[in-house]
Amino acid sequence: MTEPVRPREIAAIDIGSNSFHMVVARIVGQSLQIISRHKQRVHLASGLDKHQNLDQAAIQRGLNCLAMFAERLQGFEPENVRIAATYTLRQANNAHVFLKRAEALLPYPIEIIPGTEEARLIYLGVTHTQPDSGQKLIVDIGGGSTELVIGDGFTPQLAYSKHMGCVSYNKHYFAKGKISNKNMATAQLAAQQKLESIASQYIRKGWQTAIGSSGTIKAIREVLIGQGHSDGVITAKRLQQLYDATLTIKHSDELDFAGLSEDRKPVFAAGVAILSAVFKSLNIDEMIFSDGALREGLLYEMEERFRHSDIRVRTATSMAKQYNVDIAQANRVKATAELLYNQVEPQPGLTKVELATLLNWGALLHEVGLSISYPGFHRHSAYLLRFSTMPGFNLEQQTVLATLVRFQRKSLKLEEMPELSIYKRKHLYPLIRTLRLAVALNGQRSDDPLPTITVDADKEKWQLTLPEGWEESNRLLAADLRKEQDYWRKAGWELALTPDSDTNLDK
Repeated sequence: MTEPVRPREIAAIDIGSNSFHMVVARIVGQSLQIISRHKQRVHLASGLDKHQNLDQAAIQRGLNCLAMFAERLQGFEPENVRIAATYTLRQANNAHVFLKRAEALLPYPIEIIPGTEEARLIYLGVTHTQPDSGQKLIVDIGGGSTELVIGDGFTPQLAYSKHMGCVSYNKHYFAKGKISNKNMATAQLAAQQKLESIASQYIRKGWQTAIGSSGTIKAIREVLIGQGHSDGVITAKRLQQLYDATLTIKHSDELDFAGLSEDRKPVFAAGVAILSAVFKSLNIDEMIFSDGALREGLLYEMEERFRHSDIRVRTATSMAKQYNVDIAQANRVKATAELLYNQVEPQPGLTKVELATLLNWGALLHEVGLSISYPGFHRHSAYLLRFSTMPGFNLEQQTVLATLVRFQRKSLKLEEMPELSIYKRKHLYPLIRTLRLAVALNGQRSDDPLPTITVDADKEKWQLTLPEGWEESNRLLAADLRKEQDYWRKAGWELALTPDSDTNLDK
């Protein structure tokens, strides 16, 4: 008798600016069954100094929390775990120090995600855990940033992330826990100024339901319930009353609202000021609360990627269209790159499979910079891929794409390669070589099929085999390959050609 197949278990960790969260779920049929939740208040954002460096105490608090989470994740395969870091590690100049030390505790990559990607994942988490309510506005006030998204169904339509959060605002406007009319008004005004550039756009778009998520809005809701508003709805009137009640207290330690936990007290006034600003800026009448947030969004996206399409495919395709990429040429380069890389890495591990996927997208998007200008288009392409909003891609993945297209042609100034945390530079070198060869071999932009090509790779030395006599009808390409050999040689690499072509090409 065969044993029943155990349900797949997946886990997501949200490295937030105030708290770290971990949620573990089991895939049962077509749904996710949450089987455990873990949360630890870390106050990571409070460790950012004026130079945007995380102090050692904050780093250690974060590592201690991850060490505890690691105990629960023993035995989990890498493809079943996603870890996303948000505002504080986006801002910290020494984020690499934290990531390096975290590597020793957790054998899973930590993705630092852009603010708009955080907003998209929050939207995904809320909409999967909330009954459909038509067009909806979702607001998530975190420790360092606030995400605001309008969407319908599972599709976000407007998404922004603003640099305002309960921990960062508490540190800036409520020094030493002091609460005053001036502090509250200043914090609220600062938040309204942050929202000024998007408020009219959001109001024009409109929504049927406003939904809040994460700890700050949850804490405000629980206090309102403690005040007798059992439905838990945050209305503009109730929020103003809470704002006024907060002003009667002079220090955060003295906050004694029913439903307010001890560890939420230090950042509560800042959270009230920010949510009040959101309500006023967007003319919100009432808001309900959802338990879904970023971590649930990560879980559902893992399941979505497992069963359905990868949103990154839609992102890359949409970007190619937006920048008028020559799709036929992009596909030629992509097909050649795939052919070559499969020979270089015939049995790739999980990391190299992911990198091979990024190579395919890099090939598809290698010419986006042509929309700016031809001279230096590889640099323009790199800039667009690094700094554009690309749903589904984390910052590291965008950096990899940008690096690949930056080094697709011309001189190999490898000292200009950016620092990476999830991947290593040595992982990128074969991809750069592959893309360069694919671009060079398709330099004629012709639909004529390429001759049979094989490549043998031995670290920095690659050998390309082409049919005998091939150069006679491909002189321009032969010249391009000679030039490519020079570029490789100057970078300390070697591009050799087989004896069949050696007499003509390898000079």
